[in-house]
Amino acid sequence: MASGALCSILFFLLVLTAGHANPAINKPQQQLVQSTCNSTTYYDLCVAALAADPSSSTSDVRGLCAIAVSAAAANASAAADSALSSATADQNQAPERAALLRACAAKYAEAREALGAAREAIKGESYDYAFVHVSAAAEYPAVCRALFRRRQRGAVYPPELARREEGLRRLCTVALDIISLLLTP
Repeated sequence: MASGALCSILFFLLVLTAGHANPAINKPQQQLVQSTCNSTTYYDLCVAALAADPSSSTSDVRGLCAIAVSAAAANASAAADSALSSATADQNQAPERAALLRACAAKYAEAREALGAAREAIKGESYDYAFVHVSAAAEYPAVCRALFRRRQRGAVYPPELARREEGLRRLCTVALDIISLLLTP
């Protein structure tokens, strides 16, 4: 649970500092990050995610793409931890909800694995495969939402999961946008 809270705080700080330049990144590299992020749907999130990684100061577009995928994987990992922690807390009072949360934790873990496969594909310059893996990772949380809808009619989808689902979707969109740059001849 502490790691989920820490990840939430880090994500908040990323978003908070999105508009500020990272002094550790030199001017040409700032321009590369900015021009790369200008091609994404979520510019501020892109800049924040890339600037948070020190290796962005020496990365090319492929490296920036790997950083974006890693940020999405960290989000998926934190979501899996959070869902599992909630499942443990709910086990005695709401066993059906706890089972759904464990299933959600597994879906987020699968998203993390897909993002790991995407990183490997990027490393091997197999951008089509990276695109497929990131696209799949973006869809796993939707399965979690569907499970809640189907099994607990009228139940409210946990707000924490909804927030994490949106965060993962946005980070995956940024990664997909950067992969598209790499696919363009």
